[in-house]
Formats: sequence, structure tokens, C-alpha cells
Amino acid sequence: MTEQIDLRSAPTEAFIDDIRARFPTEAEIDWVMSRKMRLRSGRGYKPFTLEEIVDKLRELIASNYKGDFTIRNARWLQGGASKIQIAFDLEWNGFEGGDKRLTPMALRMQPPESIVETSRRREFEAISAMEGTIPVPPCYWLDPDGSHLPEPAIVYGFVNGVTRPSKNPSKQVTGIGTNYGPELRPIIAEQFIEAMARVHTPTPEQIAKLPSFDVPKTGSTEAMVKQVNWWRRVWEEDRPVNEPLINVAYNWLIENAVPLDHVSLVHGDFRAGNFLYDEDTQKITAWLDWELAVLGDRHQDLCWTTGAHFGHYAEDGKTFLACGILPTDEFLERYEKVSGLTVDPFRLKYFRVFNDFMSVITMHATGWRTARLGKTHQDVTVAWLSMIGNGIAASLCSTLEEVL
Repeated sequence: MTEQIDLRSAPTEAFIDDIRARFPTEAEIDWVMSRKMRLRSGRGYKPFTLEEIVDKLRELIASNYKGDFTIRNARWLQGGASKIQIAFDLEWNGFEGGDKRLTPMALRMQPPESIVETSRRREFEAISAMEGTIPVPPCYWLDPDGSHLPEPAIVYGFVNGVTRPSKNPSKQVTGIGTNYGPELRPIIAEQFIEAMARVHTPTPEQIAKLPSFDVPKTGSTEAMVKQVNWWRRVWEEDRPVNEPLINVAYNWLIENAVPLDHVSLVHGDFRAGNFLYDEDTQKITAWLDWELAVLGDRHQDLCWTTGAHFGHYAEDGKTFLACGILPTDEFLERYEKVSGLTVDPFRLKYFRVFNDFMSVITMHATGWRTARLGKTHQDVTVAWLSMIGNGIAASLCSTLEEVL
């Protein structure tokens, strides 16, 4: 066991090649995972001063924008256990020229490793593809391989808003059990379902804006197999010990993959806590955190959104509200009407297994190893999250017992 742990902490090229061959996935995901492993034995997280980050940010902007500009009011942003973020104002003339203006922006940069290792390129493309369709921040610049900044990063517009009502403060992780209250709830619900339906029905023009995504074929299970392989590969790269449960779940997911019936852009973390809204207008101002986006099956988002961990019970103490907005059955019924797409109970159950499979791997493998190697700016949070894997593993066991 010691040899395996050491090999995963300082992987050889042969070890990396073996995992790549065993669990083939999308080309961009393969690049991201391989990069992570090749850099793993290098430095851990190194704190940077705000001034150091701003200097590198200035370099990125200057390489892509030829006009004069000044970065003002740079400050750290809190929230999230995954990426390093700062907000700033850019004084510039804009891409189209004209008078000087001050544009609020945000930098989102990954640490040496995070609890979910993802592609800034894909995140940038997904947000850009949805611009004008649902509320998302405008995208400005991309540093996909950390050529300018210390690590891969994107720059997009800073959007005002809150993730939960200021009158109902919570000590829980953002999005867990968010209570919007009976008055705000239906207003958020309508916007939430409309946005999900639009994400899940991309146009050919929007799909064309996603060149780093493999476009799946309807009637085929190929895309789903690649996605299951993605997370099985993460398990093999990061796990501290072997857990037979992961192999059982992996085999079931491969054997029972359902042919795709419709190509959706799947957000991957579509839930309360991942959108901002204005408390005065009660309008959603931006959907955030697109790092897990894939082209695939809408049921992945539907299952995630209606999961027990993001909802809570209504004032009657009996009615469970998915994502704190609607009873699950009503949520799914309204989604079908708005999207024009059907909801398949078996696919929902399939993605209950998949989502728990992915979550256990994230917590028990990546969370543990990232904290152990000191690779992130949020070691304490990530170490705490790794413990949640035990409860999710129990849920995965229960679901597998239902389907096996």
C-alpha cells in the first residue's frame, strides 16, 4: 500500500500512461488529468500576494489587448473550495474602442490541484456559449495552461448579487439547505427552471462554440462511458486505498449506460448557491461555476438538482423542496413543460448512482490527496469535505442495492 501511495504522490510517466490507456476519456479532460499528474511531485500551494497576482494578470491582459489599461481596486474574493479568485476594475477603452470606462471583472485561477481538477478552457467556452441565452458573466480572457499566471485561469465580468437571502444567514456551505422563504421561492423557481431548460436545449451554433468538448452521438453510449471513465481515472490517480464499492459502481455504470436521446449542455453543478440574484429586483443575475460542464444527458443535472443534500423541508415540515424551491415531482413536471423534454425515471436512478460515484471519488480520493499534499489554498475546507464521502458512500451503497 505504501508503494502505491508514493507512486500516486510522485507518478512516473509509465504510471500515467497506464491509467490513460485503461480509462480513455475526452481529449481535453485527458490533457487536464495528465498535466495534474505530471506536476504532482512538484511544489505544493504557494501563497501569492495580491500584487503578484495583479502583475501576472496585467501580463495576460497586455498579451491580448493592445490598448492602454489600468487595473484598479483589486481584492480577494471569498467563497468556493475549488479556485482562487480576485475581483478588480479595469479602466480601458473596451474591445470596440471609445471613451475610457471602468469595467468590473473577476479572475478565476486554479491552485496547483483542487478538489475537482477541471479545464479552464471548457469553463470559458461554456460560459461564452450561454451568453445571451441565460444570465452569465461576460467572458474576456483565457490563460488555459498558465502561460501568464501561475496556474490556468479565466477572466470574466464581475456580477453583483447574492447566493442566498441576507435575512436568512446560514453557517452551512453555500447551496446546502438554502431557504428562500415562501414569498421569494416561486419567483426563483420560475427563473431556475427556465434557465435549466435553455441550457439543456443548446442550438447547433452554441455547440459549435464548444470546440474542447466532444460532441456525443444520439443513440450511442460512447459519451457516457467516457464520462464514467473520467471519474474512474480520477479514482485511480488519487485514491489512498482501494474501495471495492467504486469498482462495483463503475462496472454497473458501464454495463447499464443508456444511449443518449438528446444532446444537452450539462452544467454539472446546477443548484442553489451557484447563481447570484439581486435582492431588490429578485432577478437571477448570473449562473456560475461551469467547470464540470459536459455535453451529455440532461438527467445528470436533474438528478443533481433534486438531490437531498441541496434541498430542505417546507414550513409544513413534510414537503421536501428540491434546491429549496419546489417539491421534486412538481419541479420535474414543470421542467418537462418548459423544456419540451421528457424525464425518464430510470435515467434519474442511473445518475443517482453516477453522481454519488463521482462525489465519493471527489471526497475520498481527490479531497484527501489534495489536502495531504498541501496543493490548495483551502486545505482545511478540503480535508473537511473529504469526510463527507462516508455519508455519500452509504447513499451509493443503498442505490446500488436497489438496482443490482
